[in-house]
Amino acid sequence: MTHDAALGRFYEQRLSWSDCNDGFQCSKLLVPLDYSQPKGATLQIAVIRKRASGTSHGSLIVNPGGPGASGVDFVRGSAGTFAGVTTQFDLVSFDPRGVGASRPVRCETGPELDAFVHVDPTPDTAAEHAALVRSSRQFAEDCFKRNGNYLEHVGTIDAARDMDVLRAALGDRKLTYYGGSYGTYLGAKYAQLFPRHIRAMVLDGALDPRQPTAAENRVQAIGFETDLRDFLNACSHASDCPFSSSDPESGLNSLQAKIDAHPVSAGSRSLGPGEFFEGLALGLYSTTYWDTLRRALGDAQNGDGRLMLLLSDALTERHSDGSYSNLIESNLAINCIDRPSPRQVSAYDSAARDFARVAPHFGEPIAYGSLPCAFWPVPPVEQAHAVHAEGAPPIVVIGTTRDPATPYVWAKALARQLASGVLVTFNSDGHTAYEHGNNCIVSAVNTYLLRDVAPHDGLRCG
Repeated sequence: MTHDAALGRFYEQRLSWSDCNDGFQCSKLLVPLDYSQPKGATLQIAVIRKRASGTSHGSLIVNPGGPGASGVDFVRGSAGTFAGVTTQFDLVSFDPRGVGASRPVRCETGPELDAFVHVDPTPDTAAEHAALVRSSRQFAEDCFKRNGNYLEHVGTIDAARDMDVLRAALGDRKLTYYGGSYGTYLGAKYAQLFPRHIRAMVLDGALDPRQPTAAENRVQAIGFETDLRDFLNACSHASDCPFSSSDPESGLNSLQAKIDAHPVSAGSRSLGPGEFFEGLALGLYSTTYWDTLRRALGDAQNGDGRLMLLLSDALTERHSDGSYSNLIESNLAINCIDRPSPRQVSAYDSAARDFARVAPHFGEPIAYGSLPCAFWPVPPVEQAHAVHAEGAPPIVVIGTTRDPATPYVWAKALARQLASGVLVTFNSDGHTAYEHGNNCIVSAVNTYLLRDVAPHDGLRCG
């Protein structure tokens, strides 16, 4: 498969693998820092694989999302999810540039990130609004101070180019790929650049690449609100629901207002409105979390914020020693340059008011969640636009009907955009589909990945 001759030393490299425990092998992939200057600076991408249990027919490269989630950590923790295909494929992932062990973007210390998360994302007063703006501006300034122009080179377009170099370095003529959540955006950008390099591609919990940041945030806020209603309905029928069975939403509103006014004790820390939002969001990612979320809300109602804080810490990847992974930092660094964001604080204020009307619990914090992008020191590398990927084989796009983080409308939109898009629908709550183990979804995906037989467009499961 041809490539730019100037990139030959990257495409022609072969990975040197070493044992990294529990049956995994690790390596480093050399890529150019700037693809427009292939003879310039380079960086190393952390790669992990688990060899196929049978005869290998190539590699299945996976990305778990984020942006900012470590593919290396994901494979270590979730290799069993792909057991149906790793009889014939080596399972491979990588930390995208700027993430994890691949020259991570670091902007703040652990205590500084604690303060960043603790800031009230639903400001009710001028002082709270000023604190939120100040925190967002400081975060952007600190990111540039500590990373400089490297921030220009951590976008998804460059990560997609890295993935093509990885495909070649693995010895695969074409790419076999599974991407979940943001991993669908990475997959779509790969398809935009290299449609004829694809063997099979599954995009589960899709993003819509046509959407600029503000429009994307509004739809996501509605998605979380939809799933919250399902949670509250289920809670009203549970014996341990901390809220009134006749009106659980009012109970949630009262608790939220209480925490907004006076953070709740959580051991040596406190549960404020920022952590409450993060914990509530994490609890909606899977219906298997709903029992824990009910208990956490009940504990918070009784003045104990520790369990809710654990949920928040899980979403922000805060460790028990007070340090963080670089998820928060790389998430913003990537999102702020992947597509345009408003540059005026007033635009976020307007969005917060609008979003709150359609998503009372999630609208404001999601609208303001992108506020650091207003002060980001480097411009976006692309404008939002549709991806058609002419010449690609069937690309399977999976949407979960009540997915909070990547709402179903995005999967429908992406499947329509792609020239060879195939839409599969999972009628359920929760984020993404394949990892939930539904037999219909798993069978469709595994058959496609193993035998190149795509499901029929419009397949519904669940």
